[in-house]
Formats: sequence, C-alpha cells, structure tokens
Amino acid sequence: MSTTDTETGTGRPGLPDRMRNPWLAMFAICFSQAVVLLDTTAVNVAVPALGEGLGASVDQVLWMINAYLLSYAVLLVTGGRLGDLYGMRKLFLIGLAVFVVASAACGFAQTPAQVIAARVLQGVGGALQTPQAMAMITKIFPAERRGTAMGVWGSFAGIVAAAGPTLGGFLVSWIGWRGIFYINIPVGVIGAVLVLAFIPALEPTSKPRIDVLGSVLLTIALFCVVYGLMEGESHNWGTLWGPLNVPLLMLIGVAVIGVFLWVERRRQDRDPLVPFAILRDRNFTVMAVVVGALPCGLGGMMLLAPMYLQEVQDFSAFQAGLLIAAAPLVSIFVAPYSGRLCDRFGGKYVMIAGLSLFAAGIGLLAVLINADSSWTVLLPGLVFVGLGMGVAFAPAGVVAFEKIEPAMSGAASGLFNTTRLCGSLLGSAMVGALLQARLVHDDTTGAIRATFLLPVAVLVAGALATLLVRSSRGTAVEIEGLDEAAPERAASGSGKS
Repeated sequence: MSTTDTETGTGRPGLPDRMRNPWLAMFAICFSQAVVLLDTTAVNVAVPALGEGLGASVDQVLWMINAYLLSYAVLLVTGGRLGDLYGMRKLFLIGLAVFVVASAACGFAQTPAQVIAARVLQGVGGALQTPQAMAMITKIFPAERRGTAMGVWGSFAGIVAAAGPTLGGFLVSWIGWRGIFYINIPVGVIGAVLVLAFIPALEPTSKPRIDVLGSVLLTIALFCVVYGLMEGESHNWGTLWGPLNVPLLMLIGVAVIGVFLWVERRRQDRDPLVPFAILRDRNFTVMAVVVGALPCGLGGMMLLAPMYLQEVQDFSAFQAGLLIAAAPLVSIFVAPYSGRLCDRFGGKYVMIAGLSLFAAGIGLLAVLINADSSWTVLLPGLVFVGLGMGVAFAPAGVVAFEKIEPAMSGAASGLFNTTRLCGSLLGSAMVGALLQARLVHDDTTGAIRATFLLPVAVLVAGALATLLVRSSRGTAVEIEGLDEAAPERAASGSGKS
C-alpha cells in the first residue's frame, strides 16, 4: 500500500521520508544529465580537431557524430520501458555509468574506429538515462507543481544543448578535442553521488517481464528510419548499397513499425514495450508529434545563424557561439514563469504562445538579415527565439504527461524523446536540403533567408496542431482538488483489479 502524502512530507504518494525537497532531486537530475545534453551538440565543434588529431577521413569524422545519435535514438523507448520495469533511478545510474565509461574511452581513443565504437556506447548510456529524467520528475513532483518543474527542466535542457557549441569550442581551444569527453568524467561521478543522495529508489511495484521481440522490432525499425534521415542528404537520397536506397530503407523501417504495432497489440496484458494506453491519450499523442517542431526550429536556427555570422559577418566560431547564446540566456528567465502559467491555466495555450514566439523570432531573423547589415540585426530575432524557447519547453511535457500512469511514465518518456529526436533529425535533413538547393540559385545571405522560412512553417504547423489538445481545468486549486481524491481513486482501482 502506498505511503500517504502526510507521511512522506513530500506531497507525492510512495516517496520516502528523506525525500522532503523535490528541488534537490531536480538539481541532481539536471546536473547528471548535463553530460548527455552537452555531448549532443558540443562534439560538433570538435570535428576539425578530431579529424586532424586522429587522421580521420570525412566519413569517419561524420560517423563519430552519427554513431552516437543512431544508438541513442533507436534505444530510447526500450530504455524508458526498462526504467518502468526495473526502477527509474537504477536505470538512470546505469545509463550514467555507461556514458561516463564510454566518455573515458573516447578520450583515450587512438584511432577513428575506437572513437566510433565508444560513441555507440555513449549513445546506449544516454538512451538508458534520458527517459528516466522526465519520468522521475513526473513521479517526484505533485501535479500542482509539475508545470514549474517541467519549466525548469525544459529550460535547463534547452540551455545546455544550445550552449554546447560554445562550451565545446572553449574546451577544444583550451584542452584539445579530448577535453570534450574528459569533462564528462568528474561531472558524471558527482552527478551519481547527487542522485544517490537526493533521489529515492522509485522501485516498480510489479514483477518485470521484458518484451524482447518488441524491443528487437522497434530497434530495427528506428534504425532504418533514423539511419535514412542521417545519411539521406550525403547520398542525395539515392543509393546506399547495391539495390538498397534511402527511401526503400525508410519504407522498410515504416513496415517494421507496422509489424511491431501488430505484435504489441497481442501482448498488451503482458508488459508490452509500448502500452497502447499511452497512445490512446490524445494529448500525449498530439504533444509527441508537436514536440518535434521545437528541435526543428532550434536546429534550423543553430545551423543558419552561425553560418550567416561566420560567412557573411566574418565571425569566428567562438564569437558566433557567444552571440547566439543570447537566445538561451533569455529563456533562463522565462521558463520558470511558463511552468507556473501551465500550473495555473493548463499548458495548451501556453504551448501555442511559445511556438508562435519561436516562429516570430526565426521569422525576424529571416526578414532583418542582409549581406551588408550589421550583426546587431540578429538581436531582436534571438530575443524572440529565447522567449519562445523559454515558454514552449515546459508545456509540452506538462500536457503530454498530465494523464499518463506512473507505471508507464518511462515508456512514455522514451517515446516522447524519440519523436523529439526524430523531429530534430528530420528538421536538419530538410533544412540542409533546402539550403543546398537555394545556394545553387542565390548568394549565401539570400539562401539563408529563404531557408529560415522552413522552421518557421514547421513551428506554425506545431502551434496549429496544438489546438487539437483537449484543455484541462488548469488552475492550481482544481488540480489540488483532483490530487486530494487520488488515494480514493487508487483504492477503488485496486479493488476492481
């Protein structure tokens, strides 16, 4: 039987007495996950140094980036479900340990092949760790404070990912490319200590059963789709090997997803990898799609704005990174207020406002830049992008997880993060393809201005899709009333089972 809120002193059923301040747990989660978030973007700036230091070919250097993203993407759902079955904190720590060991292997590597292998292992660690973060937040924080918590976590995630290139450039200049990986070791060790000190065990209540067939099928399907998205542009969306081309590989992936769904339907009563109750939640399904618009917008901005600054304004990579950091700095101050608005009014219209501000910021960048204009013309757009980041990151998670059962939160988090990453990869592929096409007919500035309109369109489409979300009674008082009834609902539910 679950411990009552009064007994725990935390406002959350089932949490131990020592878990009296969930914000300490939030600090531990954010600090520990920084290593994964940074490596998603920081390694990109080390590409020239990696190639020169190891004598790597262009393809090998690209695979030092893609190997991580590929293993990370295909295992996110499986990693999330393992957290549901074996315990979120346990999987979070295992993922962190794997990531730290793999980072050390990257730093000590002497050949490109060794780096690529270690990057695959890093992706495995990240896939085990990342889904547990959002799942633990939804379990630790009470409903009336979850929006603020998601705002802090979303802001932190966006800021760290956006700051990755700047920090990466500093480490490469100061220590060399190996420093990008070595920095993960002390951060990971300190993070593990914080997790053990401030986060309860959060053990599952049921005996775990692993959906091996579902895991294999989904891994194959995601591999085909994600590999196609990553490699499509470099192969001109044509032949990969022999008769296999990029569209065919992605179609195979979609077909395997169909087989996966058929298999999962037959085992919904036996710990499925993806409980269909998650997908039947309309708000979660809508947000899982819409959340892909955020990294598409951010990725487009992070690709195009530095290109404009470096190729048109003659900025160094480090200078460009510092200027673009204005956007995440603005979001630092906005995100907590966004979370509080979600707590009070619900996340639907806060999400629409955030996506609209994000789109307006990128639209301003497209309208204001010219070949002969000053770099200062980027500032209004970057401010609006920062406002959009700060407002939009919180409500996505709040709306998506509002009605997700705690026992399914890991699987839901894995699926949520997978669609977000696929949105990032798809957005990068589309932006890169459109930019190449425009450069054939236009100068650099003109091509960048036209390409900026693509993430604007994606963000506007996301805002319109958010209208499909069913609004909930979002005031804190009403949510508190629902939470007070939770023990009675739990008791009646257990009586039915």
